[in-house]
Amino acid sequence: MLLDPKSILLETRNLELETKAAAILTISDSASAGTRPDLSGPAVKELLQQNHFLVEQIETVADEQPEIEAALRRLASLAPLVITTGGTGIATRDVTPEATRAVCKKLVEGIPERMRSEGAKKTPLAALSRGVCGVCGTSLIVNLPGSPKAAVESLQAVIEILPHALELLRGNTSHTC
Repeated sequence: MLLDPKSILLETRNLELETKAAAILTISDSASAGTRPDLSGPAVKELLQQNHFLVEQIETVADEQPEIEAALRRLASLAPLVITTGGTGIATRDVTPEATRAVCKKLVEGIPERMRSEGAKKTPLAALSRGVCGVCGTSLIVNLPGSPKAAVESLQAVIEILPHALELLRGNTSHTC
């Protein structure tokens, strides 16, 4: 049975919309308590939307590993891309990488390596970021720093490769070049 070109195009567009769905999780004691506004989450949302991602969910949790793990699992069940911001430094309460590792079956080391490499061109403090990236089910989780500027710059460093990563997770492993 042959499909007409219009139905193929429509199906492709629908897959692109599904693939480019995202959720954002801000990890911050003060933002979750309401004592400081979340500036990183909205900055990340704006960049994602500029790059044609549909942000379906935004949440904020405290720097508590069990809460972060539960939120990551919940968001990974809702969107193929989960972006976190905050909790990636070396302070005592920075546990986002540990929570991400706990919920992921595979780590994708190249994504945070690229973020740190690009960040190091702007500030030596990029070396203090412990953010990781991994696969939870069929979703990709990417940890970004908590500062709005660092979060946006880190995401800019990898945003062009995220659609391909999401396609791979959807099972589209064909390579064209």
